[in-house]
Formats: sequence, structure tokens, C-alpha cells
Amino acid sequence: MSRRALIGLGVAAATAAAAGPGASPAFARTAPTRTFPLGVRQFTWSRAGRTLVTRIFYPAAAGTPGASPVSNAPIATGPFPVVEWSHGLGGNPESYGTHIRPLAAAGFIVPAPVFPTTTTGSPGNIQDVYNGNQSKDVSEVLTQTLALGAEGSCDPFEGHMDTTLGVGAAGHSLGGMTTHGLLTAWPDSRITAAIPYACVDMGNPPGAVGAKVLFVHGDRDPVCQYSLARQAYAELPAPKAFMTHAGQGHDEFIWNGPTYDQTVATSLDWMRWSLYGDTAARDRLASDATGGGIVWEAALS
Repeated sequence: MSRRALIGLGVAAATAAAAGPGASPAFARTAPTRTFPLGVRQFTWSRAGRTLVTRIFYPAAAGTPGASPVSNAPIATGPFPVVEWSHGLGGNPESYGTHIRPLAAAGFIVPAPVFPTTTTGSPGNIQDVYNGNQSKDVSEVLTQTLALGAEGSCDPFEGHMDTTLGVGAAGHSLGGMTTHGLLTAWPDSRITAAIPYACVDMGNPPGAVGAKVLFVHGDRDPVCQYSLARQAYAELPAPKAFMTHAGQGHDEFIWNGPTYDQTVATSLDWMRWSLYGDTAARDRLASDATGGGIVWEAALS
């Protein structure tokens, strides 16, 4: 996929000081060390005539860790940060369970929308990524999700969402492009942590992005050119990192390829550092991203 010229870039709103790389030590804490059982709830929202079926995966109060998510299970004692996940072309939240489930089990609330034109059995309209529809969908999903956790919502999620250090977003392929678009062409200043997997450059950031961004990519990717992800990385300010899976293509590291475990470990610690303020997780990143030909580059301050 070639880079598209993007015009009319919006200007991101200023990010709260606590969400930046120099966040106050008062906000630093240790992320949960246990593995939670999982719950899942489904919602149907809409934006501009687009139906946004969204499944929210979350730590459950009871159950067996590693088992399938239980519908409408009571949520564990929180609060927990929120990390949205965007699927790739022809995918859905379940097909990306290899990353969504570990996030929720590690202590994150993970809304995962089903994009109406790029999911399984859909027309496969990739223009909805290039024209910003999917990035705007994510912003709507985040708004609706955070409303569930707000005081007075009378929802089971009320009081269980921690946005002290902002919210996260991640996605693979078209979902990675959707995520990168939220930092550039269609910025959402609430996002302070992002992981675009196998993305291409969706445009220059419109100023201080205010997010910690981890790029994950195979340097033999035949679908989303590695060079375009490198370009996107170069355009962003620190804190940022790039995890290259040398000799790999578009998605081996997403499923059960030889460096899948390193991808999950690095991703979880990136979000633990960014959204819990867990500096021990930050200090593990370089060791997480080792082995199997992985190349790790980082500018964390």
C-alpha cells in the first residue's frame, strides 16, 4: 500500500501534563501482576450512519484465567486503564484474540469495534481507512466506552476505568493504520499510548502528539511496506520505539510465529508503562524484545 497524501490535518488538543513522558511520580504505580479471568460485553453504537458493534473485553471478578471470556461477567475490582483494539481487513475482535485477550487478562479494559466495511464478510472498503472513517469510529467507541465508566452512569463499569494517564489504542494492518491516523490525520488527544502493528504512514503528526508510540513490523512485509512504517516512526517525537521482526512478513508475530511471545510481552509492558505509570515495565522493554532476530530501537525520553 502506498502512502497517501493527506490534506487538511487537524490540530490535536493539548495533552494533559500528567499524560506526557514527564508524568508526575505521584501517578506512577505497579500494574497488576496476576492474570485475570475474562468477561465480555457487547454494545451497538453508531456514528454518521455507521453501525459500530463493539465487544468490550475486561478483567472479570471470578472465573478461570485462560478460559474463554464469559458474557456479562462481573468486572474485577479496579480501576483499569482502557486500550482500544482495531482489527485488520477481513478480521474481527475474535480473530485478534491473540492480542486482545492477553491485554484484558493483564488488567486492561479493551473495547474492540467491528468496523462495518472491513470486517469478515464485508465489502472490504479500505477507503474507510484512508478517508478517516475508521479513526473517527474509534474516537466514538472511546467516547461511548468511557461514558460507561463515568460517575453516575449506573452501568456495571461505573468507577472501574482509570484514565489518569489517558487511554490507549492499538491495531494491526488496516487497524494499525487506523491507530496511526488517530495520532496524525484525525487526532484524538485522549490517546497517550499507541501500538500500530504493520501500519503505513498516514501523515505527519500535527504538532506534539503526546503519546508513547510503539511500532511493530516485519521487515519483509509484502502488504504494508516496512519503509513506510519507518517513515512514520521518524516523524514522531519521543517517547517512541520500533520493534522489527527481521525476516518476517505481515503477521507472523501477531499469530503464533516464532516471535509471538516477545510481541505480546513487549506490548503489555508498553501499555503498563504508559497507562499505569509502571517504570519497572518500561525497564523490561529491551529484554522483552529480544531473540528470534528482533531488532529493538527506542527513544524513551
